[in-house]
Amino acid sequence: MNTMTLWHITGWEFAALAFAALLVGFSKTAVSGANTVSLAVFAAVLPARASTGVLLPVLIAGDLLAVATYRRHAHWPTLWRLFPAVAAGVVVGTVFLVWADDAVVRTSIGAILLLMAAVTVWRRRTAEKEEDPESVTTRSGRIKARSYGVLGGFTTMVANAGGPVMSMYLLSAGFRKLGFLGTSAFFFLIVNVSKLPFSAGLGLIDGRSLLLDLALVAFVVPGALLGKWAVHRINQRLFEQLVIAATVVGGLQLLLR
Repeated sequence: MNTMTLWHITGWEFAALAFAALLVGFSKTAVSGANTVSLAVFAAVLPARASTGVLLPVLIAGDLLAVATYRRHAHWPTLWRLFPAVAAGVVVGTVFLVWADDAVVRTSIGAILLLMAAVTVWRRRTAEKEEDPESVTTRSGRIKARSYGVLGGFTTMVANAGGPVMSMYLLSAGFRKLGFLGTSAFFFLIVNVSKLPFSAGLGLIDGRSLLLDLALVAFVVPGALLGKWAVHRINQRLFEQLVIAATVVGGLQLLLR
């Protein structure tokens, strides 16, 4: 990318990026999936492909804060089950980025997010009872984990949009609020850090983009503190509704741009 374009943003555009960074912090410690709005803001202010490289270090900063907050609530059997499929998805996403233009990327991710939201709503309305996280050890659970893992790896690589996909998986697996946040915190810290060499190799991250990230990371911290305060005031049902709503909004935004 031509990183010189990163320095041609106006004051209002920087304010929009700062708000999006604050929302990243909030989403990592409160409503996972809400950072699809951040993705949309970054893609609107910066060139779409360049925006994924700028956003990635901001997301990692949020992941670190989320891990520090919810590290005791992670469910590691679920994480180990997901990682191989996610790695495959990241590789597929990297190949996809070599030839896909911005329009193809936006349409593909938007359609996937809306499909995942619809499937999750349907499953939760037809299921007689929620699954326990341990139930993903069944054959059907393993198939579901692999399917969501590949989709999550693909979407997080091409547009940093893996959050909603994994949110739909964790909700469908019956995770409660703190377990959901703790498991997703470690998941995205590990996945996002592993994406750094791929993004750098594609030219999406360099010295100038990292300088912009340095200015934006300062806004992630108050967002994370706000999320930590808010999460204990949100009941489980509202939490799940907000996660699904954020996924739908993000998917529609990508499709309609």
